[in-house]
Amino acid sequence: MTAIDTLLSSLADGSVSVVDLTAPLSPTTPVLQLPPPFANTISMSLETVSNFDDNGPFWGWHNIHTGEHTGTHVDAPSHWATGRDGSSVDQIPPGRLVGPAVLLDFTDEVTADPDFLLEPEHLDAHVAENGPLPDGAWLLFRTGWSRFNTDADGFLNADDDGPHSPGVSVAAAQWLASSPITGYGVETVGIDAGQAAAMDPIFPAHHHLLGADKYGLTQLQNLGAVPRSGAMLVVSPLPIVGGTGSPARVLALVPA
Repeated sequence: MTAIDTLLSSLADGSVSVVDLTAPLSPTTPVLQLPPPFANTISMSLETVSNFDDNGPFWGWHNIHTGEHTGTHVDAPSHWATGRDGSSVDQIPPGRLVGPAVLLDFTDEVTADPDFLLEPEHLDAHVAENGPLPDGAWLLFRTGWSRFNTDADGFLNADDDGPHSPGVSVAAAQWLASSPITGYGVETVGIDAGQAAAMDPIFPAHHHLLGADKYGLTQLQNLGAVPRSGAMLVVSPLPIVGGTGSPARVLALVPA
């Protein structure tokens, strides 16, 4: 049997299961809200082209209206100033869209403090306990934030000081940028903390990771079904020519 035969057999007999980490994409999907004078992307909507009617008696279809960075989506390096000359989403090598998943679970800490930041000591502790991060891995940051996926106010969690949601510190962003990972995935609206606009540099996860040819992956769910190690991630963005990102379907292959 080939390796593919073994994988297909494992999927068929249930010893490997497929977990969908993708948040459903709809008009109620929360979208990042930047303050004036910055422009914001649109929410997702469907425009009916035909619905088994005079415009198409045997078919239904829609035009999709949405932004590149809406819902569960990939950030390509070209999304950020530090990576603007790097790959657009259509140029991401397919081999980098499939790789081992490494999960860090800080749900309890984030429940106690929505502004919780991942620090280098957290990453060092994981490596000390579990070994080095694998080459090409996707590091997934579980925070429990996906419980707000259909609650825009709770998801953005904003007050007069701006949004409050977990993320990485500047030092942790630098740590990840120098690591062998392919990308960094979160449950929140973006790969940076809600208060990242006040950091130096601003939005350090975007700044350091996208500038180092890493990818961002946002608004994941069902991370509770992903083990700390031993799973494989499959990330499927649209190959939008020149796109700075794309909505994506994200699947985890998990040992039973």
